Amino acid sequence: MNLCLVVDDSRVVRKVARRIVEDLGYACEEAEDGQKAYDFCAKQMPYAILLDWNMPIMSGIEFLEKLRAMPNGKSPKVVFCTTENDMSHIQRAMTAGADEYIMKPFDSEIIESKFSQIGLVSAK
Repeated sequence: MNLCLVVDDSRVVRKVARRIVEDLGYACEEAEDGQKAYDFCAKQMPYAILLDWNMPIMSGIEFLEKLRAMPNGKSPKVVFCTTENDMSHIQRAMTAGADEYIMKPFDSEIIESKFSQIGLVSAK
């Protein structure tokens, strides 16, 4: 079973996202900041990452830049899931290596659609 890492400083958001990705057939792990996510990836590289931008210790964009520099760090599909919705944030995320971008709040249809667009789930 493919693994999705949900990275968000909000416990509620992590739990909601976890339920959605598990319903899509993924095993799921959680991290509450970019440093914990980075440490997790150093031990076990996930197949997909759902990533918040604004977090303590290490932001989502800092994590993404470090992830993409790691051995095998280019392989996970990364979907930013954030309240940052201006073009400069979206462009920076895509330049840093994000595969897709979702605005909060999200629901299962939005995540399934974005995952499908980047080849993480087959279209129904």
